[in-house]
Amino acid sequence: MRQTQKLQRKGRVSLIDVEAVAERFEHGGRGAVSNQTGRFERETHEAFDDGWGTVEEAAGRLETTLTPEAARTIITYNRSPDISFDRTINPYRGCEHGCVYCFARPTHAYQGLSAGLDFESRLFFKPDGPALLKRELARPSYVVRPIALGMNTDAYQPVERRLRLTRTFLEILAAHNHPVTLLTKSALIQRDIDLIAPMAEKGLARVGVSITTLDPRLSRRMEPRAAAPHKRLETIRALADAGIPVIAMTAPIIPALNEPEIERLLEAVAENGASSAGYVLLRLPYELKDIVHEWLAEHYPDRAARIINLLRDMRGGQDYDANWFERGRGRGPHARLIAQRFQKAARRLRLDQPRPRLRTDLFRPPEGPGGQMQLDV
Repeated sequence: MRQTQKLQRKGRVSLIDVEAVAERFEHGGRGAVSNQTGRFERETHEAFDDGWGTVEEAAGRLETTLTPEAARTIITYNRSPDISFDRTINPYRGCEHGCVYCFARPTHAYQGLSAGLDFESRLFFKPDGPALLKRELARPSYVVRPIALGMNTDAYQPVERRLRLTRTFLEILAAHNHPVTLLTKSALIQRDIDLIAPMAEKGLARVGVSITTLDPRLSRRMEPRAAAPHKRLETIRALADAGIPVIAMTAPIIPALNEPEIERLLEAVAENGASSAGYVLLRLPYELKDIVHEWLAEHYPDRAARIINLLRDMRGGQDYDANWFERGRGRGPHARLIAQRFQKAARRLRLDQPRPRLRTDLFRPPEGPGGQMQLDV
């Protein structure tokens, strides 16, 4: 029997038992290795040998479930000084893309679920979201600023093909000339170029496309149900050709894994029409550190300890540092080296241009309650 061994959380990692697995599933196309218990739960579960020789058996194929969620509001506001937007709409909770590094994974704990396999297989959607958006935009007290669509979990994950929630939100925003930004790693966004391009022409829209690697094998392991690297480059090209400003997000940067690709990634996105680029260092809040550590031990045992220690060196010896601005960049010699490499390559490729400001003066709110139109002032 293989014994489960937790990775060290403090101090330096010197050895990882690559045979250690907390719970095995037949989870082809999934990112997380296990389904560890959420941090708010009173009980935890783990596999053990009961003497019947079943500990190594798969627990069956993991299917995706979809549950409607009743939301009271649809626009979420934030005051984080290191985030470029102050409001966002997330049509979905959880994300079937299964990116092992996703910073939103720990939010599933608020549903009493795991940040592991639950996050990528037990999804929630907001069917009342479009009606709520119209109501919120119609409020006399509403102050227009760009809405970031799908910043927590991808607004263009596979279920969007069927539910079309993201497209409905875009139709509402377009109808009322409301500025919007989008961030995705899905080629599905090309479906909505007919909406986004006219908005961009008015100065109302820009798009970020996340691309983490040019290596198809690494991409399949790290973000198993997201678009392949070549499809993301094709998406950048299609958006740029339609006149839509495209920001390439090479995020997250993971030292000793996709970090060596920084220059090649920037060259590829520049060749395909991106107008600017940005990056974020891998963040490991709450349960995410255990999920990523376990994934590294499973897929990259030869360098897992080195990657973890490099990340800790850039976080003051901890797995995560939540301080504003530093959480996305890190600190110390290796963090400075990453920043210098990125800035030098971006400058050479003219990807360091300011992001276009979006207009707010064109906004016309929906009708208020009872059909009352808002007065222009």
